[in-house]
Amino acid sequence: MIPATGFAKRTVAVFGLGKSGLSTVRALEAGGAKVVAWDDGEAKRKEAAAAGVTLEDLTTRGWSDIAAFVLSPGVPLTHPEPHPTVKLAQAAGVEVIGDVELFHRSVRALAPSGRIVAVTGTNGKSTTTALIGHMVKRCGGDAQVGGNIGRPVLELDMPTASTVYVIEVSSYQIDLAPGLAPDVAILLNVTPDHIDRHGTIENYAAIKARLFSHQGAGDTAVIGVDDAYSSDICTRVSAARAQKVVPVSIGKALGHGVYAIDGQLYDSTGTQTQKAGELTSLRTLAGAHNWQNAAVAYAAGRALGYPREKIIASFESFPGLAHRMEIVGEQDGVRYVNDSKATNADAASKALATYNNIYWIIGGKSKEGGIETLVDYFPRLRRAYLIGAASDEFARTLEGKVDYVRSQTLDRAVEAAANDAEKGVGELRVVLLSPACASFDQFNNFEERGEAFRAGVLKHLSAKGRASA
Repeated sequence: MIPATGFAKRTVAVFGLGKSGLSTVRALEAGGAKVVAWDDGEAKRKEAAAAGVTLEDLTTRGWSDIAAFVLSPGVPLTHPEPHPTVKLAQAAGVEVIGDVELFHRSVRALAPSGRIVAVTGTNGKSTTTALIGHMVKRCGGDAQVGGNIGRPVLELDMPTASTVYVIEVSSYQIDLAPGLAPDVAILLNVTPDHIDRHGTIENYAAIKARLFSHQGAGDTAVIGVDDAYSSDICTRVSAARAQKVVPVSIGKALGHGVYAIDGQLYDSTGTQTQKAGELTSLRTLAGAHNWQNAAVAYAAGRALGYPREKIIASFESFPGLAHRMEIVGEQDGVRYVNDSKATNADAASKALATYNNIYWIIGGKSKEGGIETLVDYFPRLRRAYLIGAASDEFARTLEGKVDYVRSQTLDRAVEAAANDAEKGVGELRVVLLSPACASFDQFNNFEERGEAFRAGVLKHLSAKGRASA
């Protein structure tokens, strides 16, 4: 654990008592603060009380003694309307921050030499964060990986001389981290998402851009430039000349930056362009979207001072990320891919662009726009299996374009898709869970949905007397 410094003997309010909220309470108390906490959910309050957390209803108590307010990133800060506790804090002149801000302040106070790599973007940030963490370890560093992936940031270990903190940060977390200044800041891409929480795509992009606003000389900004919003951010950050900027592209050569063309990775950050490595052979980083993940990870590795050869070698041993194009089995020409983390159409497009002969399991709680943007990938599909609340909406989009069945539940979809794929012949066939939806209609989260898919695949293979790959 990293003690949250700066509030010893002062009162700090915490709202939201999920995993990160409880870790925030513990870190603040470890730093000597007095913590008062609350959650709108009775179950969360009971869990916190059982853990010894001091509970006070922050909507009814006074705020005059509160030094800071730490808000869970899942609670509205601005849109569609600030949570009542946010309004009370702002009226009392109390700063509203999140656990990532506490983490940053504490690391800088306790270990100024500790390095922080922060990764954001609409899609790909979890894979990239995990890949960079793996790279740091393979290059001899002490990688501490967390944030919006895995462990809450304040539960990461205290730094050693070789510690590199690799943290995934969402737009919600950046919004609550006004002082965050990573040594290496990464923006992969910006596409429409979370508009309900930020109001407009322009506001969403502006919040992503804040990741670079406090960087200075000696820091590095790695920015994907293949979408208009990110490209514009790169132009503005470069013009400010505060930090080193490394643009990254997949598909176009850059005069300065890192880019990949046809799976070949090139480094043009020096005086001459050099071929850095081969990406097409990386089984756990298949597809152009993963080449972008690898390219920005490469740029981060170079910024951290790692040799080119060690970086590329680390990619070859990367095991992949659970629930993100995760290969959970392969038998008799059928590959089973768990892409449960694809909770919107843009994320699902990455898997659809990677494979042909797809038996696509899709559905859940639909997001704005549905799957209309995926029409160009429909020729890659053999059949679609609709589950969850979005079934009617998606059936209308698929009608007349793709053969589909209404499986309703994931277990039935897995069995039907597996049986259909096994009847095929010839080149690789892929049973793909890439829902393009949130999971909340039938599952608690995308992880639970992915585990259910994995269990269904293993059950199917076991019933036929075969071992999974």
